[in-house]
Amino acid sequence: MAILGHQLRDKLRADQKGAGSTTGRYLTPFQQKLLQKSLELDLSEKYRQRIQIMLLADQGKSQAEIRQALGCCPATARHWILMARTGQALNWQDNPIGRPKAVNEQYLERLQELVKQSPRDCGYSFRRWTAHWLSKHLAKELGVEITPRHVNRLLKEMGLSTRPRKSSKAQSKTTENGMSGVSIMIHDLQSAVLPDSSPIMLSYTNRITLSTNG
Repeated sequence: MAILGHQLRDKLRADQKGAGSTTGRYLTPFQQKLLQKSLELDLSEKYRQRIQIMLLADQGKSQAEIRQALGCCPATARHWILMARTGQALNWQDNPIGRPKAVNEQYLERLQELVKQSPRDCGYSFRRWTAHWLSKHLAKELGVEITPRHVNRLLKEMGLSTRPRKSSKAQSKTTENGMSGVSIMIHDLQSAVLPDSSPIMLSYTNRITLSTNG
């Protein structure tokens, strides 16, 4: 990655020198010059990547081309392209590396999208999301790290859950004793007692007598 960074920096310099400093799509000549100068500093790879994203976007490179060249995630590329577009290119040192980021609207929207789709759509082998994996995936995608417990709390506030829902039919069969699919009806036992003279009762009594005598 370090070799690629140096090669890309050299390419950026050559492109800017050949095209002139006023041909960029988003950056002013002043911003271009300062960003190019900043690449000569001993920066962390994350800070260097931010600058490179904005310079490449200024040259007209698409988000896909930038991601392929730098190996950055979609959220990072999207954010710093936007910063270049809105004249905030010189704020590349904002939100220092390592400082935890807060949950924002983008995070909540993405969380809601993920929990409604299969993890396999994101390249995972398992079929159902857990709070742990949602937390881990969003930290990688958006750079926002929160605990699985916090993820569950956010899902609850949105009326969502990672647990599979029971069908209404299955729920109706669940008794207070936790038995599923069993319905016990207790009738008045007194009204169901057979009279002593009942042929059924006499037959049953005779069978017991014969069995005892035998």
